[in-house]
Amino acid sequence: MPKAVRYDGFGGVDVLRVDEVERPAPGSGQVLVRVKAAGINPGEALIRTGALAEMFPSTFPSGQGSDLAGVVEEVGPGVAGHAPGDEVIGFSNNRASHAELVLVEADDLTHKPAEVPWEVAGGLYVVGVTAWGAVHSVHPGEGETVVVSGAAGGVGSLAVQLARRTGATVIGLAGEGNHAWLRSHGVIPVAYGDGVADRIRAAAPDGVDAFVDTHGDGYVELALALGVPVERIDTIADYAAAAKYGVRTDGGTAAGPGAEVLAELARLIAAGQLELPVANVYPLSEVRAAYTELERRHTRGKIVLRP
Repeated sequence: MPKAVRYDGFGGVDVLRVDEVERPAPGSGQVLVRVKAAGINPGEALIRTGALAEMFPSTFPSGQGSDLAGVVEEVGPGVAGHAPGDEVIGFSNNRASHAELVLVEADDLTHKPAEVPWEVAGGLYVVGVTAWGAVHSVHPGEGETVVVSGAAGGVGSLAVQLARRTGATVIGLAGEGNHAWLRSHGVIPVAYGDGVADRIRAAAPDGVDAFVDTHGDGYVELALALGVPVERIDTIADYAAAAKYGVRTDGGTAAGPGAEVLAELARLIAAGQLELPVANVYPLSEVRAAYTELERRHTRGKIVLRP
């Protein structure tokens, strides 16, 4: 029997387990995918703890995970464009991707280029569409300056690269250990912490035009203090500040259809024009350890499970 991550109630990583489950059967318009890699994300940890229970209600036992990449095992009636053996990238909206076999709507899949490694493909959806949407929502352009907080994290590491592709000057807020990586991608690194506003002003003497906050904890207020217009600030992490000040919270909602964005991001990665760093890869059986590392919030790029 195939295995899948399950939990029976809200809590820490200790509630997670790997169960044997019934083999899923694809219905109309669905594809059964044998998962090769599945990314993990901070939002999933918050759902598991119950912190987002009002926004994302849960029923138990609950599965987990959105990101996935794998091989088509079986297709349901009415599916065109996918066949058994195809390598695909996609996502599940049913908290189901942390498993060996996953049912996916055919429209939520795109073909995986051979040049994209499984771990990268499997961790691409959530951070990719979120970074794409956040950057596009503040529309940086040639000659402008945009700041990205959490610039070496899963979303931030893609956001800085996508912002650079617009021709903007990009300042990335990150710890010293990630500064060399940021410089190698054409980003001006600035250390976070006390005095960060002065360091940003020194790096951007003509001012900051846009701000993408992927971390929370006061960065919306920092953007406002730097004189960034409200409509050009986007946070994916501080919804209380967004409600208070009226800044954007577009993230993935501004990205458009997920599979189309995935296809474009995968094309850029295959062409060597975009990099998704993979911080670590864990077997499915070590899902607790994977989330323990994730929740320390100090990884560069994505953490990925391999069923």
